[in-house]
Formats: sequence, structure tokens, C-alpha cells
Amino acid sequence: MTDDSTLDETAIIARDLIRFDTTNYGEGKSNGETDAAEYVEARLSALGLKPQLFDSDPGRTSVVARVAGRNTEKPALVVHGHLDVVPADPRNWSVDPFGGVIKDGLLWGRGAVDMKNMDAMILTAVGDILNAGEQPERDLVVAFFADEEDGGRRGSHHLVDNHPELFAGATEAISEVGGYSIDLEGRRAYLLQTGEKSLVWIKLIARGQAAHGSRLIRDNAITRLAEAVVAIGRTDWPIQLTATTTRLIDELGRLLDVDPERVGPDEVVLRTGTAAGFILATLRATTNPTLLEAGYKHNVIPDTAEALVDIRTLPGDEDRVLAEVQRLVGDDVEVQIMHRDIGLEADFGGELIDAITGTLERHDPGAPVLPYLLSGGTDNKALSKLGITGYGFAPLRLPKDLDFPGMFHGVDERVPLDALVFGRAVLRDLLSSY
Repeated sequence: MTDDSTLDETAIIARDLIRFDTTNYGEGKSNGETDAAEYVEARLSALGLKPQLFDSDPGRTSVVARVAGRNTEKPALVVHGHLDVVPADPRNWSVDPFGGVIKDGLLWGRGAVDMKNMDAMILTAVGDILNAGEQPERDLVVAFFADEEDGGRRGSHHLVDNHPELFAGATEAISEVGGYSIDLEGRRAYLLQTGEKSLVWIKLIARGQAAHGSRLIRDNAITRLAEAVVAIGRTDWPIQLTATTTRLIDELGRLLDVDPERVGPDEVVLRTGTAAGFILATLRATTNPTLLEAGYKHNVIPDTAEALVDIRTLPGDEDRVLAEVQRLVGDDVEVQIMHRDIGLEADFGGELIDAITGTLERHDPGAPVLPYLLSGGTDNKALSKLGITGYGFAPLRLPKDLDFPGMFHGVDERVPLDALVFGRAVLRDLLSSY
């Protein structure tokens, strides 16, 4: 059993948060975030702050606190995380996914990467500044949202729509899925998330003739749905580079000494090793079937069959991809949009980018920082409705053999303890100086 006296406070807080089972099953079904939110509230209150709790629905709790900065003339910065996690089947894990197990120099559990690690880093970095009797350079809006794993409808979007005053004066934000290191054939580099793909969650509905399972029925809803699912799932969407991915491919080509024009973007990305797990999906649209539902008995042909499909497009390309999806499935299959949210893309430049790259240089000299487009989405989508430009910066210096992208929503999710210490120090440095 690990002695807490030997653990960095960041690991202790992240472990504690993992032990709150905040599983979000989607479509409004969740174990809730309230217990974890009250834990965070207590931590923030102990720092002398005045956090507020907001419930969109019973048990769906977000926490927000404002930290006064030294320079009130500068716009505020939102530093945010989310408290919910995706489900974890303990039968597939080597440890209890909600046990907060520490072994082999790593913290294991659902949320260790996505994203209770960053939640803990925010709390300790802000705590380091305030406990030293100091202030951040500018006002911080520190937020811990509910429901990010279901599109943020009961978390960030709820607060932005109903309590926009919480974010008054803020123009930029930092959060998850960026700032982590990757290995480029023996050279460490960092990916800074400057954009994210659009999100379109659809339901396919196929209808046919209900009948006894022994009959000859050619109008079978399940067959029709299966054909539609295969058509979508097998589609190889073409490469479409944005300003962000164009710059990333060029930088990777230079660092890896390979000509993107000769080998193509996919081949360049594949040379990034495990980082390709995220980057490949940013070069094109993706349409992944994720759930099937039909029927109720072995010898009954149902008249309806449904499937869920997770569509991620490049920013602004949603309508074109949806039209192509309808063409692929045919007019006999209904395409119902369940949830839709915008894509984002910001320039890889400006004072915040300079501050981030400068801070990383101080903590890991010589490691280049590269822009990338996230294949998934974050609560920065909601904040963008208030004109807040969001970036992914949860700094982690990782061992080159750790498949970090594979940890997101994966089995045996884990993060190195020393990476948490690194992230705490980098965040403190950034918030103190920017």
C-alpha cells in the first residue's frame, strides 16, 4: 500500500477524484458528479476562494471559482476540466477502475488521463500560487464541469447559456488533450491543441415488416440497417488538410526528415508512433458506428432497427458530410441528428501560445511544440459561444513507450506520477506569468 506521505499532492487529489464513480452513460443517464464537485469545492474553499456549485439537473453538478489576478487590465483566463468519465467494465481491467490504484510508478483508474489528472493539476497549481501568498498574473475562472462526455449539455453549455456572467472578461481558455509529449524517433516534442473537429451524433432508423422469424421476408429492418451501418463504417473519407494540420505535417516532416509531398500526410503521421492514434483522425472526417439496437425475441422479425453513429468532421464541414451520409444509407433509412456541436480552429500564434511554448522550454529545454487539431471535442466548444478561444494544454512529460492516446476511453487508463508533478509545475509557472 502506497504511503501518502511519499505522494505528490496532485497524485493524491487525482486518486481521490478517481474514487468518485462519476460514470456518464450518455443520453442523460449518469451516476452524477455531485460528490466529486463537493470535494473540489472543499479544496477550493480551503484556498480562501468562494466556489459556487451549479446543478443543471439533480446530481449533475459543476463548480466555478474566480481567482483574482495581479493585473486586472488583462483579460481573464478560463482554466477548466470536467468531472465525469465514460463507463469502465471492471472485467476488462487489471485493476479496479475506480480504485485509484497506484503501482509501478503510475496512477491507474478511469479518469487518470481523461481528465481527473488535469483537474488535480489545476487545483495544485492554483494552490501553489495562493499558498505562497501570491496571485496569478491575471484573473482566472477555474471551472470543473459536469457532463462533458455527453457533449456538455448539462455542464459547460448549461453554464454558458444560463450563467454567462461567470466568464465575464475572459477571452481565452485552457483545458484537456494537449500539452502532452510525443516521441519522434527518439526526440521528444509536445502537441498543443489549437483546434478540434466538429461533432455530429446521429441515429440511423431502418423500418421494415414485422413477422414470424420463419417467414421469407425481404423487407427486413435489421438487414436494411446492417447495410447502412456497413456503408458508413467502411467509408474511407478523403484527406482534407486545414491550416492547423498543414502546419503540423510540415513541422513533422522537418523534424523527421521526410518529404510530405513525396510520402503523403498519412505516412508522415504514422512515423509519430503512438501519437498517430489521435493525429490520423484529424486529417479527414470519421464516421464510426457505436451502438446497435433491434428486436426482442429470436423468432420475431422486428419492424424497426436503430444504430448510433459518431461523426467527426473538420470545422465547418458538417453539412457536406451529413449529405454524403444520407446518400450512403439511402432514402429508406432515416438519419436523425441527436446532438451537434461546432468545430474550432485557432491560429498557432499570439501571446498565450508564446507563453505556453516559453514555459515548456523552461521545463523541458529543446523540445519543440507543435499545433494539432483534436479528433474529439472538449468544453471549449461551449465557451466559444461567449467568444472565448480555447486551447488544449494539460502538460505531461511522458515516457516514449506509453500509448497515451490509447488511454483515452481505453482499458487500464493510467498516468505516470512524475508526469503529474511536471504538469503541476508547468501550470503554476504559466498561470503565474501569463
